[in-house]
Amino acid sequence: MTAPPSDKAEIVDIGYPYADIVARTSPGGRYIDVPDDDVSPWIPFGDNAAIKHIAFDVRQNLFSNILWVKSPGVIGTHFHRGTIMMVCLEGSVRYLEYDWVARPFGVILETPGESHTLVTDHPDGVKLFGWMQGPIDFYDGDANLVETADVFWFMNHYEEHCRANGLAINKALYL
Repeated sequence: MTAPPSDKAEIVDIGYPYADIVARTSPGGRYIDVPDDDVSPWIPFGDNAAIKHIAFDVRQNLFSNILWVKSPGVIGTHFHRGTIMMVCLEGSVRYLEYDWVARPFGVILETPGESHTLVTDHPDGVKLFGWMQGPIDFYDGDANLVETADVFWFMNHYEEHCRANGLAINKALYL
């Protein structure tokens, strides 16, 4: 199979019968630009990690970010109540519970009902781009629940940092 032919570099009206409903009710597709730290800063997430928030969707409890573990380290055991899809951008990462190591451009899929412990042994750590849905429960080393993070937790993480540092809240991150 080859790619479908494209003989026009212009918008083609495909005649979708529900286009008016889509136009009236959909928030529409969009481009979220996060070119620098003023638009979406790196926000501490523990002692050795930071998060760059990309998008928040309260309708689906969906959030997107880049997690940066800056050097060899651990993001403690956590339990997913939703689906997670991540792409390794830099460095490498593994879970103690599995026998694989994710490297750049590798895709990690985490399904609801799984718990695991994220570890990077790479000297430069790891950067992971992720789309996450639903709450994530974080546990201490004795299996005690420490925190539940959902879209509202991540929005608060972003907004508190912006307010504390005199940064404007980027409304384009809110889908």
